[in-house]
Amino acid sequence: MSGHAHVDGKLPHEPEKATLEGRNKVLGFWLFLGGETVLFGTLFSAFLALRHQVGDGNPTANDLFELPTVALATFILLTSSLTSVFAIQAMHTNRVKSMINWLIITVIFGLAFLGLEVYEFNNYVHEGHKFSTSAFSTSFYTLVGFHGAHVLFGVLWISILIAQVFRKGLNVVTAPKIYVAGMYWHFIDVVWVFIFTVVYLMGKVG
Repeated sequence: MSGHAHVDGKLPHEPEKATLEGRNKVLGFWLFLGGETVLFGTLFSAFLALRHQVGDGNPTANDLFELPTVALATFILLTSSLTSVFAIQAMHTNRVKSMINWLIITVIFGLAFLGLEVYEFNNYVHEGHKFSTSAFSTSFYTLVGFHGAHVLFGVLWISILIAQVFRKGLNVVTAPKIYVAGMYWHFIDVVWVFIFTVVYLMGKVG
């Protein structure tokens, strides 16, 4: 038997190796996640401290934010979290084609979210809300842009994993990677819920 399964096949029965691979990758992920949580926490704290530091004549959060657009982006990203769950479920039942399809849909949703974010930022710049306009604008673009960079990284990561599954099949090496990528995707979705609440909703209500 070859060292990996065909795209339509089943995972090879190597439970000890699979457990070790998965355990190491999940442990590494949690260590990485701890650092990311501290970093995002720092950015949130900086934003909360600076969100009223607008300066005379500069647009405020209430002037800028359009909740329908942001709500659409939120819906898209949360839906992508659901499609990533479907992908993991398909992986657990060895439905590899279904898993790949759900991962592709997840990537498409991620790209749609990024497209809306670029559109949003472009509108803000045209309204005079540039990175260096005020302390508020700097903290806003740093926090939201940093999250956007994480979404882009997740899109690229999942895309690479899809290519690996096509090339190597679903096996004890690729399966844990997909599982960890799914956990990462959930993490950036949770962070976005906090951004939506702290940045946008609080910005509209003052």
